[in-house]
Amino acid sequence: MRIFLNDDAHDVEPGTLAGALEALGYGGRKIATAVNGRFVAAPARPVTPLSDGDRVEVVAPMQGG
Repeated sequence: MRIFLNDDAHDVEPGTLAGALEALGYGGRKIATAVNGRFVAAPARPVTPLSDGDRVEVVAPMQGG
């Protein structure tokens, strides 16, 4: 199935937000997520299903100075 992660198209296996994040290299990272404009807390990712065409946003904290 195809999802859009930060506006870039990605093909992933059907499943959950957590599974897609793992497959796309975000597993274990401290990030904030949203699906179709709605915030998804980290504990809810394993039970948040994704559908073809969903828009996923990932924001990671940045360090700097």
